[in-house]
Amino acid sequence: MTDTTPTLDLGPQTAVVARLAEGVTDEQLADPTPCPKYAVRDVLAHLAGLAAAFRDAGRKDLGVTTDTEPGAALPELGQGWREELPEVLGELAEAWRDPAAWTGMTRAGGLDLPGEIAGLVAIDELVIHGWDLARATGRSYAPDPAALQVCHDFLAASADDPGRGDIFGPVVRVEADAPLLARAVGLSGRDPGWRPRS
Repeated sequence: MTDTTPTLDLGPQTAVVARLAEGVTDEQLADPTPCPKYAVRDVLAHLAGLAAAFRDAGRKDLGVTTDTEPGAALPELGQGWREELPEVLGELAEAWRDPAAWTGMTRAGGLDLPGEIAGLVAIDELVIHGWDLARATGRSYAPDPAALQVCHDFLAASADDPGRGDIFGPVVRVEADAPLLARAVGLSGRDPGWRPRS
Protein backbone atom coordinates (compact mmCIF):
# COMPACT_ATOMS: atom_id res chain seq x y z
CA MET A 1 0.00 0.00 0.00
CA THR A 2 1.37 3.43 -0.90
CA ASP A 3 1.55 6.39 1.45
CA THR A 4 -1.09 8.17 -0.66
CA THR A 5 -3.66 5.37 -0.64
CA PRO A 6 -6.52 6.02 1.76
CA THR A 7 -7.65 3.25 4.06
CA LEU A 8 -11.10 4.77 4.12
CA ASP A 9 -13.86 3.52 6.38
CA LEU A 10 -16.55 2.39 3.94
CA GLY A 11 -19.12 2.27 6.75
CA PRO A 12 -20.56 5.78 6.34
CA GLN A 13 -21.15 5.25 2.61
CA THR A 14 -22.56 1.73 2.97
CA ALA A 15 -24.96 3.18 5.56
CA VAL A 16 -26.08 5.84 3.05
CA VAL A 17 -26.74 3.16 0.42
CA ALA A 18 -28.58 0.94 2.91
CA ARG A 19 -30.89 3.83 3.88
CA LEU A 20 -31.63 4.56 0.22
CA ALA A 21 -32.43 0.90 -0.43
CA GLU A 22 -34.70 0.76 2.61
CA GLY A 23 -36.85 3.52 1.13
CA VAL A 24 -37.40 1.79 -2.24
CA THR A 25 -41.01 0.71 -2.70
CA ASP A 26 -42.07 -2.41 -4.57
CA GLU A 27 -43.72 -0.14 -7.14
CA GLN A 28 -40.35 1.47 -7.93
CA LEU A 29 -38.47 -1.74 -8.67
CA ALA A 30 -39.21 -1.63 -12.41
CA ASP A 31 -38.42 2.09 -12.80
CA PRO A 32 -35.51 3.18 -15.03
CA THR A 33 -32.21 4.42 -13.62
CA PRO A 34 -29.30 6.47 -14.96
CA CYS A 35 -27.39 3.19 -15.30
CA PRO A 36 -28.10 2.04 -18.88
CA LYS A 37 -30.14 -1.18 -19.16
CA TYR A 38 -30.65 -1.31 -15.37
CA ALA A 39 -34.00 -0.83 -13.67
CA VAL A 40 -34.09 -0.07 -9.94
CA ARG A 41 -34.30 -3.79 -9.16
CA ASP A 42 -31.14 -4.40 -11.22
CA VAL A 43 -29.18 -1.67 -9.43
CA LEU A 44 -30.22 -3.17 -6.08
CA ALA A 45 -29.17 -6.64 -7.24
CA HIS A 46 -25.89 -5.27 -8.56
CA LEU A 47 -25.23 -3.54 -5.24
CA ALA A 48 -25.84 -6.81 -3.40
CA GLY A 49 -23.53 -8.69 -5.75
CA LEU A 50 -20.73 -6.14 -5.68
CA ALA A 51 -20.97 -5.86 -1.89
CA ALA A 52 -20.46 -9.60 -1.57
CA ALA A 53 -17.67 -9.61 -4.16
CA PHE A 54 -15.72 -6.75 -2.62
CA ARG A 55 -16.34 -8.05 0.89
CA ASP A 56 -14.65 -11.27 -0.14
CA ALA A 57 -11.96 -9.41 -2.09
CA GLY A 58 -11.15 -7.47 1.07
CA ARG A 59 -11.00 -10.68 3.09
CA LYS A 60 -8.89 -12.32 0.34
CA ASP A 61 -11.55 -15.04 0.33
CA LEU A 62 -11.41 -15.71 -3.39
CA GLY A 63 -13.99 -17.86 -5.17
CA VAL A 64 -17.31 -17.61 -6.97
CA THR A 65 -18.18 -14.11 -5.75
CA THR A 66 -14.83 -12.64 -6.76
CA ASP A 67 -14.55 -14.56 -10.05
CA THR A 68 -17.89 -13.52 -11.56
CA GLU A 69 -17.59 -10.84 -14.24
CA PRO A 70 -20.06 -8.01 -13.51
CA GLY A 71 -21.32 -7.89 -17.09
CA ALA A 72 -21.80 -11.65 -17.41
CA ALA A 73 -25.58 -11.42 -16.98
CA LEU A 74 -28.22 -9.04 -15.70
CA PRO A 75 -28.23 -9.44 -11.91
CA GLU A 76 -31.28 -10.97 -10.26
CA LEU A 77 -32.82 -9.50 -7.13
CA GLY A 78 -33.56 -12.16 -4.54
CA GLN A 79 -36.79 -12.16 -2.57
CA GLY A 80 -34.98 -11.54 0.70
CA TRP A 81 -33.08 -8.52 -0.57
CA ARG A 82 -34.50 -6.12 2.03
CA GLU A 83 -32.79 -8.08 4.80
CA GLU A 84 -29.77 -9.32 2.84
CA LEU A 85 -28.59 -6.07 1.23
CA PRO A 86 -28.00 -4.09 4.44
CA GLU A 87 -26.35 -7.13 5.99
CA VAL A 88 -23.86 -7.64 3.16
CA LEU A 89 -23.17 -3.89 2.98
CA GLY A 90 -22.24 -3.99 6.66
CA GLU A 91 -19.98 -6.98 6.04
CA LEU A 92 -18.32 -5.12 3.17
CA ALA A 93 -17.53 -2.16 5.40
CA GLU A 94 -16.19 -4.41 8.14
CA ALA A 95 -13.91 -6.31 5.74
CA TRP A 96 -12.23 -3.09 4.59
CA ARG A 97 -11.64 -1.86 8.13
CA ASP A 98 -8.82 -4.40 8.25
CA PRO A 99 -5.67 -2.66 6.94
CA ALA A 100 -4.64 -5.97 5.35
CA ALA A 101 -7.53 -5.60 2.89
CA TRP A 102 -5.69 -2.69 1.28
CA THR A 103 -2.43 -4.61 0.81
CA GLY A 104 -1.23 -7.40 -1.46
CA MET A 105 -3.20 -8.78 -4.36
CA THR A 106 -6.84 -9.81 -4.51
CA ARG A 107 -9.51 -10.45 -7.13
CA ALA A 108 -12.85 -8.87 -8.05
CA GLY A 109 -14.98 -9.19 -11.16
CA GLY A 110 -12.70 -11.98 -12.34
CA LEU A 111 -9.68 -9.66 -12.40
CA ASP A 112 -6.57 -9.86 -10.24
CA LEU A 113 -5.72 -6.43 -8.84
CA PRO A 114 -3.92 -4.81 -5.92
CA GLY A 115 -5.93 -4.56 -2.73
CA GLU A 116 -5.68 -0.77 -2.72
CA ILE A 117 -7.22 -0.58 -6.21
CA ALA A 118 -9.99 -2.98 -5.25
CA GLY A 119 -10.81 -0.73 -2.30
CA LEU A 120 -11.01 2.32 -4.56
CA VAL A 121 -13.25 0.49 -7.02
CA ALA A 122 -15.57 -0.52 -4.17
CA ILE A 123 -15.83 3.10 -3.05
CA ASP A 124 -16.56 4.24 -6.61
CA GLU A 125 -19.28 1.61 -7.01
CA LEU A 126 -20.95 2.56 -3.73
CA VAL A 127 -20.95 6.30 -4.48
CA ILE A 128 -22.05 6.15 -8.11
CA HIS A 129 -24.67 3.42 -7.73
CA GLY A 130 -25.94 5.20 -4.65
CA TRP A 131 -26.53 8.21 -6.90
CA ASP A 132 -28.21 5.98 -9.50
CA LEU A 133 -30.59 4.67 -6.87
CA ALA A 134 -31.35 8.07 -5.36
CA ARG A 135 -31.93 9.74 -8.70
CA ALA A 136 -34.15 6.91 -9.98
CA THR A 137 -36.35 6.96 -6.87
CA GLY A 138 -36.54 10.74 -6.45
CA ARG A 139 -34.59 10.83 -3.21
CA SER A 140 -32.04 13.36 -2.03
CA TYR A 141 -28.49 12.07 -1.96
CA ALA A 142 -25.67 13.10 0.33
CA PRO A 143 -22.83 10.59 -0.01
CA ASP A 144 -20.16 10.35 2.63
CA PRO A 145 -17.88 13.33 1.85
CA ALA A 146 -14.67 11.33 2.22
CA ALA A 147 -15.96 8.56 -0.05
CA LEU A 148 -17.14 11.12 -2.61
CA GLN A 149 -13.71 12.78 -2.74
CA VAL A 150 -11.96 9.42 -3.19
CA CYS A 151 -14.48 8.42 -5.88
CA HIS A 152 -13.98 11.67 -7.78
CA ASP A 153 -10.20 11.45 -7.64
CA PHE A 154 -10.26 7.80 -8.74
CA LEU A 155 -12.48 8.59 -11.73
CA ALA A 156 -10.52 11.73 -12.64
CA ALA A 157 -7.29 9.73 -12.77
CA SER A 158 -8.73 7.55 -15.56
CA ALA A 159 -10.66 10.26 -17.44
CA ASP A 160 -8.19 10.34 -20.36
CA ASP A 161 -7.42 6.61 -20.38
CA PRO A 162 -8.49 5.13 -23.74
CA GLY A 163 -9.23 1.80 -22.03
CA ARG A 164 -11.74 3.25 -19.59
CA GLY A 165 -14.57 2.61 -22.06
CA ASP A 166 -14.53 -1.04 -21.02
CA ILE A 167 -15.71 0.02 -17.55
CA PHE A 168 -17.22 3.51 -17.83
CA GLY A 169 -19.11 5.42 -20.48
CA PRO A 170 -17.64 8.50 -22.18
CA VAL A 171 -17.05 11.36 -19.75
CA VAL A 172 -19.96 13.80 -19.57
CA ARG A 173 -18.37 17.23 -19.25
CA VAL A 174 -19.71 19.51 -16.55
CA GLU A 175 -18.67 22.98 -15.42
CA ALA A 176 -15.38 23.08 -13.54
CA ASP A 177 -17.10 24.76 -10.60
CA ALA A 178 -20.00 22.28 -10.49
CA PRO A 179 -20.54 20.45 -7.19
CA LEU A 180 -18.13 17.61 -6.58
CA LEU A 181 -20.90 15.00 -6.87
CA ALA A 182 -21.92 16.29 -10.31
CA ARG A 183 -18.30 16.19 -11.46
CA ALA A 184 -17.88 12.62 -10.19
CA VAL A 185 -21.12 11.52 -11.86
CA GLY A 186 -20.00 13.10 -15.14
CA LEU A 187 -16.63 11.35 -14.90
CA SER A 188 -18.47 8.04 -14.48
CA GLY A 189 -20.12 8.56 -17.87
CA ARG A 190 -23.52 9.60 -16.54
CA ASP A 191 -25.44 12.81 -17.11
CA PRO A 192 -25.68 14.61 -13.74
CA GLY A 193 -28.94 16.15 -14.95
CA TRP A 194 -30.63 12.77 -15.53
CA ARG A 195 -34.20 12.59 -14.31
CA PRO A 196 -36.77 9.81 -14.67
CA ARG A 197 -39.34 10.50 -17.34
CA SER A 198 -42.65 11.59 -15.89
